[in-house]
Amino acid sequence: MQASAERPRPPARSGPSRVARALLHPAAKPAILLLCLLPLARLFYGAYADTLGANPAEALIRSLGDWTLRCLCLTLAVTPLRQWTGWQALARLRRLLGLTTFAYGVLHLLAYAWFDMGFYVEDIARDIAKRPFILVGFSALLLMLPLAATSFNRAIKALGARRWQLLHRAVYAVAPLALLHFFWMRSGKNDQAEVAVYAAVLGVLLGWRLLRHVRAGQVRSQRA
Repeated sequence: MQASAERPRPPARSGPSRVARALLHPAAKPAILLLCLLPLARLFYGAYADTLGANPAEALIRSLGDWTLRCLCLTLAVTPLRQWTGWQALARLRRLLGLTTFAYGVLHLLAYAWFDMGFYVEDIARDIAKRPFILVGFSALLLMLPLAATSFNRAIKALGARRWQLLHRAVYAVAPLALLHFFWMRSGKNDQAEVAVYAAVLGVLLGWRLLRHVRAGQVRSQRA
């Protein structure tokens, strides 16, 4: 009598990866927050120890602006990385990174208002209106204000999920404004290498979203 062939066993499902488990750990958010604050601590120490160079005020203002743009890139990278890697727990970090971006942006503005303008409101207003690169940066920060103010569960419930999502799409306008601000600031020193890097990163992150939106529209039109 011929032995019956054994049925192939379904592949065993592997549990969440080590990275995914780490992201779900209760200490993940505090650890990421500490990492985000390390550059700020380093800048404060540099200002205290007088190690920021010949013009510490300018170094502080520009470094805070640089970290605002870097945190913005990290915030926008959360969703694509979650889709590409399958690490759904990355979504837990998006709010934290967004608020960190806003905090660095506010500190960047305060440093400019303090060191460059001495907190004279009239001089600040005239300077913003007179210099386009400051106007663009200030506009980007203003757009981030309602996003930071509604980054909490109560705001989501009050606005409704759909309106909240529409409001938070303003980040897609913040990114090019922030990049333009950075470009104009660096153009005076003919230093465009770093600008090109940020432009490439933001181009990929925003282009991925645009492509996904176009594909979703095509799917909806096919189903209609």
